[in-house]
Amino acid sequence: MTPNETTPPTRQRVVVLGATGTIGRATVRALLRHGHEVVGFVRPARSARAPLPSGMEVREGHVTDRDSIIRDGLRDEPFDAIVSCMASRTGSPSDAWAIDHQAHLHALDAARNGGIGHFVQLSAICVQKPRLAFQEAKLAFERALMGSELAWSIVRPTAFFKSLSGQLNRVRAGKPFLYFGDGEVTACKPIGDDDLAEYLVGCLTDPERRCRVLPIGGPGPALTARQHGELLFEAVGASPRFRSVPVALLRGIVGGLSALGRISSSLAEKAELARIGLYYATESMLVWDPVRERYDAEATPEFGTETLRDYYGRLARGEVGDERGDHALFR
Repeated sequence: MTPNETTPPTRQRVVVLGATGTIGRATVRALLRHGHEVVGFVRPARSARAPLPSGMEVREGHVTDRDSIIRDGLRDEPFDAIVSCMASRTGSPSDAWAIDHQAHLHALDAARNGGIGHFVQLSAICVQKPRLAFQEAKLAFERALMGSELAWSIVRPTAFFKSLSGQLNRVRAGKPFLYFGDGEVTACKPIGDDDLAEYLVGCLTDPERRCRVLPIGGPGPALTARQHGELLFEAVGASPRFRSVPVALLRGIVGGLSALGRISSSLAEKAELARIGLYYATESMLVWDPVRERYDAEATPEFGTETLRDYYGRLARGEVGDERGDHALFR
């Protein structure tokens, strides 16, 4: 019987990697809500710095050390699945290859060693057009996972609500909302943490999500950058004001840092971070149609109930905080 044909149990014992991140915590809550037994494998002392859902067993160790995952995380105990919400913090080449690739290879090897049958991987929709180190690192692991004997589910979400929330303080202070170009260059169907978590957890029990790459967005329609701004002004009760930032300016910064990066490793890393900014300024987070060579909003699946308007409202009321961390672009 192949992994696709195996009937998964309704209650499973699950190891979660990246359990201290915002999506990791949401995923743990969803797992517990569905009755699964959850072990979160986290960095030493990380659990003391980030509130974790009650009901999850916390085990500390190092994901960059295969033996630590086996010794400190799995402890020679039976598990049904690994769910990884782990990702590099900055997307820099060294961080990406250490976490998005190598640490996940360690986890995959530990899963094989421990007889774990299913690996659910949180990836990103942007890997479908790879130009950046972290995208290549994610794809390299995806290929390794697909080539393994385990059942696998690779979930590629569109933009996260938190990644689109960085200009709240600017807007609240009466400053214009910034966008690149005409504000219509890119579009996305952003998805909330809880909805994405519910989708990830569903991969454990839905045979249709096994051994598949799964792009997923939140409730539509697709929204442009200008529309993000309009929703944010609506949330704070202010009249919309916009300012365009030329894409050419960002390209110039990337070019300059790339040239300087040839003689400085620190500037090379800054150049990669600038390239990440340029990518998100010019590429939509939707399913890419390679035949028509365009992004396709209609082909981008939707899931969940919370909209970006809902989230901005909660953010403006102080019901949720700024959790972007190292991913913050605007302050």
